[in-house]
Amino acid sequence: MIGNILFYAFLIVSLGIGFVYFRDLGDVSQMVLRVKRENILRFIRHEKLFIAIGVGSFVLATFAHLALGGGPLWVWLLGGLLVLVLYGFPWVWVHLGLRNQKESAKYYGIDKGRKFVNPSASVMVIENGGIARAHSDAQLMRPHLAGDAQGLGGENVIMTYCAMANLGQGYRPEIEGKPVDLEVLAQHGNNLILRDNATGEPIQQIYGFREGDQDPNETGPACPVRPKARMDAWPTFRMSFRGFQKAYPDGQVFLNMPSANPLLRLLDLVTETAFTGGIAKQHQEDRPVMDNMSRSDDRLLNKTYIWGVSIGNDAACWTDDFVMEQGGIVNAGVGDRDLVVHYSPRYESLGVWYNDTGIPVQEIDFFGKSDRGQLTRVESLRPGMFWHVWAEFFPNTDINRGVGVSAAQGASDKPVQEPSSDTGDLQVGPAS
Repeated sequence: MIGNILFYAFLIVSLGIGFVYFRDLGDVSQMVLRVKRENILRFIRHEKLFIAIGVGSFVLATFAHLALGGGPLWVWLLGGLLVLVLYGFPWVWVHLGLRNQKESAKYYGIDKGRKFVNPSASVMVIENGGIARAHSDAQLMRPHLAGDAQGLGGENVIMTYCAMANLGQGYRPEIEGKPVDLEVLAQHGNNLILRDNATGEPIQQIYGFREGDQDPNETGPACPVRPKARMDAWPTFRMSFRGFQKAYPDGQVFLNMPSANPLLRLLDLVTETAFTGGIAKQHQEDRPVMDNMSRSDDRLLNKTYIWGVSIGNDAACWTDDFVMEQGGIVNAGVGDRDLVVHYSPRYESLGVWYNDTGIPVQEIDFFGKSDRGQLTRVESLRPGMFWHVWAEFFPNTDINRGVGVSAAQGASDKPVQEPSSDTGDLQVGPAS
């Protein structure tokens, strides 16, 4: 009697925690279940504790079965199989299948990169002092994080990537001067959730700060209580790989080469095959593959690519076709800063730059050289991500904002001149 009670009690606890583990961090579970964000965050914070309790409960159930005669053999065997699946799958998927390369990424020259990256493929680029690194979506899809000990021109910068959001964002993996030990754990709202293993705290990729540091004030976009309590974003932009080769002939290309370990190589093949099918569908169909969104916004089609900027409590985004229709240049204000949005047809890249001159920019090239001097890229730009994800995290965003305060005061009627392909991409256009 006592053996049966203990056996079933411990088995139920073990299977219950295992189900929650599979549901919250199993990833594929979100294709059929709507998982609450708070549940995911709870399991991320206490993963080791929950696993210890769950696996420990099965050990006690096994003791009750073997030593006290509790429960029939077939129930114990079935329970063991379920425990193996419910705990084994999410652990292997997260900690082995999605193992990152934040300190071990390999970068190669253009010639090597051409063998693995299509010329027209979009690549996410970070640059420092003339040293540029390109990361294609296909190469970065599984590891999610890429960086090395040398850093980007000596700067501690890594690329973070979420395939569900189509978002690549460079970050310094530090908060208030202390290293952040990032690990990929889950996604919600179609955006990657990382964990800082140094503190156990979740970090939403699109925000870049620990969940425990979030300001409870919900009147504007989510932000940390202290301005410096977040990872510093590094200017990140998208361009075609052929454009990257033109702009940075000595550039570096991230390649996710197969593992030398045959078991990891097989696991990577399975993981990447699963990713490829799901992400292809994410780009093709209006409905999110994992529909765990908390809101919808039909101002744009869900899978429209947008370039979003947030400054303070203000957020705005642009589509590339809108910018091109304005002659390739849009002057606008976000928060307390004036910006210029520019599309370069030669390099097939849309960039956003700070304009602190108080006068609209009429001429600018891909590298930020303008009629107002050299401009600096906006570090908070999220380039080419899906509209439905941007709207999830910045619901009060403007779309295709046209005129900033300073730009409005000095608008020009200068006509648009299309650049020729052999003279660079310096453009002249109206203050939009």
